[in-house]
Amino acid sequence: MHHTMVERELELRLILSPERSIPVPARLTYRSDDPYAVHVSFHINSEFPVHWTFARDLLVEGVFRPCGHGDVRVWPTKSEGRSVVLMALSSPDGDALLEAPVPQVSAWLERTLRVVPPGTEGRQLGIDEALDQLLAQ
Repeated sequence: MHHTMVERELELRLILSPERSIPVPARLTYRSDDPYAVHVSFHINSEFPVHWTFARDLLVEGVFRPCGHGDVRVWPTKSEGRSVVLMALSSPDGDALLEAPVPQVSAWLERTLRVVPPGTEGRQLGIDEALDQLLAQ
């Protein structure tokens, strides 16, 4: 089976305080062989990049309205007149609040949704075919 990967490099902002943020190079990755997930790598040019994986649906919804709880929360807002999406990430190693530009994130998400439309993720995994083979035995 042929699998597709959709990537986008962009600059996020790590929010340190209401007045201060720093740029963080990042890469968004979506793979059709892992159709429910998005993968985000931060500090992509550093020796030790940080990787996060969470539900694509969470990011899709978070562009429009607040969603998520626990380790990953996403919500839209305005920053200096620009539409941005905020991602609050929590782990035992610490917490981070990141800001991403909505136009770039939305364009990338649209590409992922063309590769694997919502509701068809299960077909990408071949679960139905595997069940049919198992039950036919």
